[in-house]
Amino acid sequence: MTGASSYWALGSPDALRSADGTRALVFATIEGDQGEVLIRAGELAEQYRGSNGPLDVIVGGVGPLFAEVTETIEADLVRAEIISFPLVAILLVIVFGSVVAAVLPLAIGVFAIIGTLAILQILSGLTEVSIFALNLTTALGLGLAIDYALFVVSRYREELAAGFDPGDAVVRTVQTAGRTVIFSAATVAASLSAMLVFDLAFLRSFGYAGIAVVAMAAVGAVVVLPAMLAALGTRIDRWRLRKTRVVVDGEGVWHRIATGVMRRPVSVATVAIALLLFLGAPFLGVQLGTSDDRILGEGSYAREVGDVLRAEFGASESAPISIVSEATIGPDSLGDYAAELSTLTGVARVDALTGTYVGGQQVSPPTPLHQQFSGDGTYLSVVLGIDPISAEAEDLVADVRAVDAPVEMQVGGQSADFVDTKASLFSSLPWALAIIASITFVLLFLMFGSVVMPIKAIALNILSLSATFGALVWIFQDGNLSEFLGFTSTGSIDLTMPILIFVIAFGLSMDYEVFLLSRIKEEYDKTGDNIGSVAIGLERTGRIVTAAAVLIAVVFIAFATSEVLTIKMFGIGMTLAVLVDAFIVRATLVPAFMRLAGSVNWWAPAWMTTIYERFGISDHVELDDPLEPTMDRHLEEV
Repeated sequence: MTGASSYWALGSPDALRSADGTRALVFATIEGDQGEVLIRAGELAEQYRGSNGPLDVIVGGVGPLFAEVTETIEADLVRAEIISFPLVAILLVIVFGSVVAAVLPLAIGVFAIIGTLAILQILSGLTEVSIFALNLTTALGLGLAIDYALFVVSRYREELAAGFDPGDAVVRTVQTAGRTVIFSAATVAASLSAMLVFDLAFLRSFGYAGIAVVAMAAVGAVVVLPAMLAALGTRIDRWRLRKTRVVVDGEGVWHRIATGVMRRPVSVATVAIALLLFLGAPFLGVQLGTSDDRILGEGSYAREVGDVLRAEFGASESAPISIVSEATIGPDSLGDYAAELSTLTGVARVDALTGTYVGGQQVSPPTPLHQQFSGDGTYLSVVLGIDPISAEAEDLVADVRAVDAPVEMQVGGQSADFVDTKASLFSSLPWALAIIASITFVLLFLMFGSVVMPIKAIALNILSLSATFGALVWIFQDGNLSEFLGFTSTGSIDLTMPILIFVIAFGLSMDYEVFLLSRIKEEYDKTGDNIGSVAIGLERTGRIVTAAAVLIAVVFIAFATSEVLTIKMFGIGMTLAVLVDAFIVRATLVPAFMRLAGSVNWWAPAWMTTIYERFGISDHVELDDPLEPTMDRHLEEV
């Protein structure tokens, strides 16, 4: 700690006393990098919090807040794992009907999580990695491992059911499902890589963690898992808890759903689109903000301090706009500058070395309170009379920066930081969207040789995510379900959350898109029948995609139990995004649109077709099949 001041030491100014006179403020300054500040702030908060002689002390501020958030996240992470792992294990047993088969996705999930944590440990020595990235590592690592393992194990069991011995079944599985997993992982990683363009350590950390966990999940699915399948052979169905039945193509539930949708594609698509637009409508009124102490629950220490400041102190004493310069300003010029700043709308007062100013007038001469502004250079504090994170505060920051200063000044503080962060994010957002769209388009084109499929996939993903964003505004910004979910609405959404959820959910949506289209394309190449290939493709992947969606939703919803608002929002947002995509988009809009497009689904200009024929990375290969066509069967769980 490098300095401290208080109501008593500074001459008992009214600004540092609560309205009823029962509380007073003490300020402390800690120097160091972010990690040092967090550690020391946590230590000081523990040391001084509680009864100290005649005083009852509560400790808050940026340092103690983030120290408490870090501690809370670590506890939340353990709780989420305790909740999600047993539930996922039970659901996997239900899906596969076999204990041995159910253990495999969990094993790959553990492999992906441990591998990613090791990578993040190395990266933390080279660059800043946010503690929040640990939540993404656990959730996405387990979720993607389940997705990929479900797809691989299901294909392996399908090959065994078709009559292949375990060795050949593993080879065929890797050649088909394994290749699809690699391409799917590439699309997810491409989406997550867009977060690296943001000049914000929080989002970049998620980019590092996301790319690493996707890579580890893919390696686990195409390297580790096939080795485990080869070792198990037919014992993969050991400890079977229920029987499965063999169903000939065309008799499955998802086949019937697909054919039912394709009988009335216009009606189904209209209803589904109308529902998604209705759910997404609240997002039109989104208010972007940033997190403060209300990120924690009412029982937290930092939150208690924030509530007291908001309720009992008239101005935003803890979040002033700071104006600094290395150059010094003479008393007269400094006084004129401070007086002009005090006339701006939203300013409660301006404190400087020369005194305190309100409404363009000096209301207090220099006192011990103002000695904190002495030293090299110039320092002024603009205390706000409005919410420091609001549209009015944004306008005030612009007004402060527009005032002519005697020397070049730098404007900082919570409000200015929000303005600058928002500008930085919005300036990088077009680049991030361009990266996602272009890489997704190129990869899907090289996989399927169509320009229609990538455009359709991107459009449907955006439509699906609009419903999720609308729900987040309705729940968190508007405060609906706040009592049920245990949070306090601030009237805004943290400006990083829509970006984070969009990038991750878009990647997972492409994950499911690749799984579905790979089987549809495989059937279409065999038969040339658009309707039949869509029905068979959805039949063979529908159960896998929905099972994977439910399982990953369980993982994400476990994080909604977090005591940290942003983690709660992330968990609920990702849960909604995954379920909407799997049950509305994949089950209805994809077959409806593919039915309406017909053979145009696989169209591309001649010059692009030439590129595809030369450089295409088809997600399946022609396999020598010694069995009769009538033996081409697959397993559907009862």
